[in-house]
Amino acid sequence: MSGKRRVQYQASRNFVNGKFKYPVETPINYTAKALIPILRDYIKGNPKIRPKEKLPVQPITIPASKEEINKAGVTWLGHSTSLILLDGHLLLLDPIFEPYSSPLRFGGRRYSGQLPIEIEDLPQIDAVLISHDHYDHLDYRSIRRLKDKVRTFHVPLGVGSHLERWGVAPEKIVELDWWMEAGFEGLKFRCTPAKHSSGRGVFKQNTTLWCSWIIEGKHTKIFYSGDSGYGPHFKEIGNRYGPFDLTLIEAGQYDNSGWWPLHMQPEETVQAHIELQGNILLPVHWGAFTLSTHDWDEPIERVLKAAAANNVVLTTPRIGETVEIGASEVPSAPWWRDMT
Repeated sequence: MSGKRRVQYQASRNFVNGKFKYPVETPINYTAKALIPILRDYIKGNPKIRPKEKLPVQPITIPASKEEINKAGVTWLGHSTSLILLDGHLLLLDPIFEPYSSPLRFGGRRYSGQLPIEIEDLPQIDAVLISHDHYDHLDYRSIRRLKDKVRTFHVPLGVGSHLERWGVAPEKIVELDWWMEAGFEGLKFRCTPAKHSSGRGVFKQNTTLWCSWIIEGKHTKIFYSGDSGYGPHFKEIGNRYGPFDLTLIEAGQYDNSGWWPLHMQPEETVQAHIELQGNILLPVHWGAFTLSTHDWDEPIERVLKAAAANNVVLTTPRIGETVEIGASEVPSAPWWRDMT
């Protein structure tokens, strides 16, 4: 660890006894009573854990005209990767462009088989925002392919060390603690709390920070949850910085038994959106990879039901379909039902 990072870590209220932690104690139930049913589910398997056929994608091209590019829009690429056009800037959230979500190249292949756009077809990216260093959010191969097209990387504390080892110039990296912000050509990127963890492998768990992000333009505010369990930080963020025009909140890859409280149930996704004072909810962290034992489309069905019960405006774009913020209508077709 560099001297500069050591000073940053020690100054962080979230860094305690050599580890980062969420301020509210979050015990994880590792008892046999909690773990045996989960192990049983993995051994038994689930025939609906993946779609029966490859998910279709909507190919995208980056708009060329100034009129088009100044529209605020979010294009979901599957899982948590999203492309954002805001105030003439092109941003990427947690870019995973590989066919797998882990360093192991067996199982867990991307549902769609392809992406709406490949790295080679992307123009210059003004900023990449990364929420944490788990493999399904920070991918070595994707970063190596992207790094020369990206002007800046905004990351939580410590994540920059990965990027530097992978060849990203240090001057391109901005590391932030929770509640810190960085300006970028009229935009504001605020690093905000999340209830999760970090680490790439068994060792050095929670030695880098994880976060959510607020992306603010001249007239538009977007919230991205990263990975997070449900907690009081959503209401605090909403009270400080809400309302939000659009929220991207994780909704999938949870455990139904509740033993792993660092991801949300879909109903909690909707509740978090309400507490954030969000207008439109775009559920993410589903539709690309199998990381749990639930049906592949269960997250979106449960979010759909909870959103209807709470009068929440939900958008359900196809992979590659753009949600234009401020438009009179947003994509809302239950397209995944054609895949089951």
